[in-house]
Amino acid sequence: MTHSEEHRPEIVVGLVATPPDHPARVAAPLTAELAARLADRVDVDVRWTVREGWGEVAPRRDGGAEALLEDLAQRRADDHWDIAICLTDLPLHAARMPLVAQTSARRRVAMVSLPALGLRQLRAARAVVPDLVNRVLTDASDQRVQSADWAPAEMARRIPAIHRVVGEADGGELSYVASGLIGRVRLLTGMVRANRPGRALLGLSKLLVGAFGTAAFALTTDTIWQMGDALGGLRLTVIMLLGLIALVAWLIVAHGLWEKPDRSTPVELARLFNLGTVLTLTLATAVSYVVLFVGTALVGALLIDTSVLEQTLQRPVDFTDYLTLAWITSSLATVGGAIGSGLENEETVRAAAYGYHPEPDGWRDEKHGQPHSGS
Repeated sequence: MTHSEEHRPEIVVGLVATPPDHPARVAAPLTAELAARLADRVDVDVRWTVREGWGEVAPRRDGGAEALLEDLAQRRADDHWDIAICLTDLPLHAARMPLVAQTSARRRVAMVSLPALGLRQLRAARAVVPDLVNRVLTDASDQRVQSADWAPAEMARRIPAIHRVVGEADGGELSYVASGLIGRVRLLTGMVRANRPGRALLGLSKLLVGAFGTAAFALTTDTIWQMGDALGGLRLTVIMLLGLIALVAWLIVAHGLWEKPDRSTPVELARLFNLGTVLTLTLATAVSYVVLFVGTALVGALLIDTSVLEQTLQRPVDFTDYLTLAWITSSLATVGGAIGSGLENEETVRAAAYGYHPEPDGWRDEKHGQPHSGS
C-alpha cells in the first residue's frame, strides 16, 4: 500500500446475495469490479473495499422489503461494514408497483430486486448499485465522500427499469418503483430469467426421452398418418396446445410445484411465484416440443418411404406431409412424456418452481439452526 493510499479514507461495502442461488451468480462478477466502479462513479479519493456474503440474511416473504432491510442492517453491524447492499430474487412491491430498489440512510443499507431489472440483470445491477451506494452515503451525511450531485428522482433517468421514486427524500427512506404495465412485464420476464429455464429444460431430460419413444412408436402406425392428413391446421394447433397445457399442468400437480398462500407467503406473492413457475415450465416444454418436432420430422423422413406414405394417403406427398406427420406425432407424444416425467428426479423438477431454492451444504438459518426454505 502506497503512502497516498494510507491517507485515503476507507469505506467497506458489503454485497449480500439472498438466497444463494441466482442472486449469487449476479453478485460474484459484480463484487470483483464494484470497487473500481465506485471509484469511478462515486469518489476516486476513497479506498473502496467490497465484501461478499450470503445466507445469513434470510429472504423474507412475509415482511417484504422492510423486514429484509432490518436483517441486512443487523448483518452490516455484525460485520462492521460501512454500508450493505442486498441483491435478492424476491419480487417486491411498493405503492402497488413493482419495487426495483429501496434505500435506508438511517440503517445505511439498500436492496435491489433483481427480477424487476428484467432480462439483463447483471448489466442493470452494474449501473444501479454504485448509484445506490452514492445515494445512501449522501443521505447519511457521510463526510468521507462527496455528496451526490443528482436528486433521487434522477434515478428514473439513469436506470431504465425505474419509473419514479416514492418515500421521504429528506430522511433517505426511498423506494424506486417501476411503471405499471411495462414494469410488471419486465418483472415477469426477470422472474423467468432468475428461475433459469435452461435448468428446467435439462431437468426434464427423461421426459424428452419418453416423448421420443412414444413418437417413434406412433410413426410406425399408419392410422396416425391418416389422422394427420385428415385434420386441418386449426385442429392440429388445438391438439398441440392442449398437449402442452396438459404437460405443464401434470408437472405442477405431480411434483407439488403450486405455491399456496399462508402466513409467510401473501396471496399476491404466491400468485407471482405461481405465474413465474408456469412461465418457466411453459418455456421449457415449448423448447422441448420444438426439439421433439424436429427430431420426429427427421426420423419420419428417414424411415417412411415416400411411396409407402403415398399408398396409405392415396395421393402424392411432399415434405410438408412429413411435417404434418411430425406435428401430430409430437403433440400426442407430449402426453407420453408427461407420464415419463413421473420418473424425473424430484429435486430437478422442483427447481422449476419459483418459490423453491435448493440450498448449498452449510447454509443454515443462524437464528434457528435449521435449513432455511429459500425465497
